[in-house]
Order: sequence, then C-alpha cells, then structure tokens
Amino acid sequence: MIDSPLAAVPSFSSCAAGDVARGICRLFARNDIWCIPEMMLPGGRRADLMGVDAKGHIVIVEIKVARADLMGDAKWPDYLDFCDRFFWGLSPELDRTCLEGENFLPGRCGVIVADGYDAEILRPAPLQKLAPARRRAQVERLARAAMRRRQVEIDSACAPWGGNELA
Repeated sequence: MIDSPLAAVPSFSSCAAGDVARGICRLFARNDIWCIPEMMLPGGRRADLMGVDAKGHIVIVEIKVARADLMGDAKWPDYLDFCDRFFWGLSPELDRTCLEGENFLPGRCGVIVADGYDAEILRPAPLQKLAPARRRAQVERLARAAMRRRQVEIDSACAPWGGNELA
C-alpha cells in the first residue's frame, strides 16, 4: 500500500516539492478536490498536480520551491488552456512578491503555500471556465490516468500496456 499518492512519482524527487504537493493534496481533499500528480497534457506539457473539484472544474497547480525555477519557467501559461483554475503551489520559504507582477497574471492565478502537513490558499484562483468539450476531454483523461495508475499499483504487470489491445 502506498501512503501518499506522490510516493510512486519519480519526478517529485525533491523532498521539498513532494512536501508541497502532499500539503496541497491534503488541503484539496478536505475541500472535495481530488487530484493526481504529474498529469500529461496535450502538447507534451506535464502539470505538477491536476484535479477535479465537486462541480467538475479542472484545477492545475504548478509547484515551485526555488526562486530560479519560478523565475525561469516560461511554460506555465500553456497550462491555462487546460484548466478552469490555476494555482501556484509554493514552499513557505519562497519569496512570492514576484507573483504580483503582470508577467505572472495575478488576476488569473491563485497562490497556495504548503509544507508536508498542510496548505493555505493565499490568493484564490478565479474561475475561468473551459469550453464544455475541452473540460469533458480533460476530465476523461484524468479519470483514465487515475484508473490506470491505480491498476498498475495493484498489478505492476499492467504498467507497459497502453490499452490499445481492445481498440
């Protein structure tokens, strides 16, 4: 049994990033938002956390634990096309003042600060509704990814299968 949904995710090798993700997942779980880590998006991008709230809205969180990573990330605007709400997920030590600048679209992006135990939303992410067809496609992709991960957790022999055998 895996204690954390992030325990088997190799890209969260940094303890700090894993801690931030765990804290955010706990906050989200208390608020009926269920997410998975490292979700591939169309176009090859990968969201650190992506989930669905109780109303079916898609939430993406981009986690940053180092200032250089935050300042050097030019790919994050691509995520906005695949979610209804976007959050920055930051470690408590990270200076957040740059997120108030126009380059970081403060009117479009929420801010969450988290550690390994819990998280707090410092700035809510405004709802920017996706087109219904895109939302449906993303919810289906999330559901299939979550089910596949669960099945691989139960039976690791399923890992190499992509599901095309029955297509």
